[in-house]
Amino acid sequence: MTDAPQLLVDQDGPVLTVTFNRARQRNAMTWEMYEGLYDACERADADADVRVLVLRSSSDKAFIAGTDIGQFADFDKGEDGVAYEEKITRITNRLEDVDVPTVAAIRGFCVGGGLGLASVCDLRVATPSARFGLPIARTLGNCLSMNNYSILLQQVGPSVALDLLLRARLLTGEEAHASGFVAELCGEDELESATDAVVQTLLGHAPISMWAAKEAVRRFRRASIPDGDDIVARAFGSKDFQRAVAAFASKEPVAWEGR
Repeated sequence: MTDAPQLLVDQDGPVLTVTFNRARQRNAMTWEMYEGLYDACERADADADVRVLVLRSSSDKAFIAGTDIGQFADFDKGEDGVAYEEKITRITNRLEDVDVPTVAAIRGFCVGGGLGLASVCDLRVATPSARFGLPIARTLGNCLSMNNYSILLQQVGPSVALDLLLRARLLTGEEAHASGFVAELCGEDELESATDAVVQTLLGHAPISMWAAKEAVRRFRRASIPDGDDIVARAFGSKDFQRAVAAFASKEPVAWEGR
């Protein structure tokens, strides 16, 4: 018996759908999944028949619960974190660059790297059970790249961003909708139909006009991103981070030392 694919890519006429399919691990992203998403973005731009790209999950528990922590097991210096964040930036920027509108259909946990991917989608449809956050201050003690901080700041502003990052709390679906981050809030059993309604609206609009809006927003975001490799190197190179990764599987608490 072979393992089910971690990522499914299906096309139905003008709609290309990527389904995260690692439900038992709450869709914690492996490099295989990241690369599969990158390839799906390439496919969307290469096929003139594709008009909308949809991201969804096969799980009711999570959209994406971050990056698989096992991929940090061999990190022992700050430069490993810098290289990792460069890889993540390559994926998030590619998703942001897709020419056609992108829609994320979200229920359950959308945290860490999952929040980053949802944030660069153009529209988000979610249920009240959705939970959005970046709880790294209580889990691993690492940080984001300047690129991913800029995505968060663009979407929710500095006040909400700092609340999420410092208190490590999770926004509910209702809170995310009230903040404007979620475009459409729907009932738990209505996610597919609500997402389809958004997609049908997009299919009826002028492709070049929508592309121009996406491109303008993207250029504004990337116009002045400062270098932050020193920040990333300090966080990922810390003893706190190494202890947190080791303790993650056992669910043991980490005695943070700030070094």
